[in-house]
Amino acid sequence: MSEIAISEVPIPESVDAPDAADFIAAIGVRTAVNAHDSGTDDESRPPEEMLPGWRKQEFEPKRLFIARRDGQVVGRGVAEYRLGEAEDTAWLLAEVVPSARGQGVGRAIAEHVESVVREAGKRRAIVYAPCWKVGGDRLAAPTGFGDVAADTAETRLLLSMGYRLEQVERGSRLMLPLDETALQLVHDEAAEIAGPDYRVHLFGDRTPERWREDIAHLLTRMSTDAPSAGLEEPEDPWTVERLLADEEEEADGPRTAFVAAVEHVPTGRLAGFTELVAPDDMTRPVDQEDTIVLIEHRGHRLGLLLKAANLLHLQRVRPGHPSVVTYNAEENRPMLDVNEALGFVPFVYEGAWRKDL
Repeated sequence: MSEIAISEVPIPESVDAPDAADFIAAIGVRTAVNAHDSGTDDESRPPEEMLPGWRKQEFEPKRLFIARRDGQVVGRGVAEYRLGEAEDTAWLLAEVVPSARGQGVGRAIAEHVESVVREAGKRRAIVYAPCWKVGGDRLAAPTGFGDVAADTAETRLLLSMGYRLEQVERGSRLMLPLDETALQLVHDEAAEIAGPDYRVHLFGDRTPERWREDIAHLLTRMSTDAPSAGLEEPEDPWTVERLLADEEEEADGPRTAFVAAVEHVPTGRLAGFTELVAPDDMTRPVDQEDTIVLIEHRGHRLGLLLKAANLLHLQRVRPGHPSVVTYNAEENRPMLDVNEALGFVPFVYEGAWRKDL
């Protein structure tokens, strides 16, 4: 069997740049893998939509690799880093096109990206691996919530490389459109429970200056307040500078953000927020991104209020998308309760694996 050649992919200025071919090919691997494994195009993203995320190197360093055999692209690898307290951790990914599976490509990519982060001095690797198989022998998460198939190629590979399953995440889908009367009722009931101390604000791609510090604080708390089980996900610090840089990178991309934030009126500070990101392609799902309510403000139905308010706003100003997709830890029962109350149903489970390097 011919040798597998793995090389690093330069991140281009645009998808039309002369050096963009390998980046486009790497995103093509992602598209082929997701379409084959899920049976849908829900998780597919065009290169121009993925590029802004790859250009956020100042605050979210990441490296992209492509694997070839006999000149043909057969897979890709990713190594992502963070700054501050998280600088000792790496998040890794290995994907192989369906036609090249079972030939050692996945192991070659996985070993390569792991060696890269070892050389960079990282001491912990985290891998999120979707599990589409249902039934059969299962490997339970030590949290007591959720499991993954025990006999799939990705499970066998991760176990053989010394990774241990720490957590299971649920992918959920909400079909659109929602009945607006019913959704408004959910919103109004949550608002009544929240009471006059809480007020919802809606904004888009650019955070109003008044709320920038609060949104940066909430984004930082996302990394510490969300359940991370034995992964021990480190703090990922956000500043106003990082927030503005992030928004600038996304400004020309083919996606639109819809943000609902809730103000604690007595203090004038934000107690939580949620974000939906809609692609320009109306045939594709909307991504439910971060949602957080600060621990000190929980118990007032603010999570449900925020999501209902944002969904109402989305349907009124951007009707036509088929669904909303989101991911949550299986043990994050409060957020799953919110999602289920809105009509989200599970469609995939994802194993979160850790290895101490």
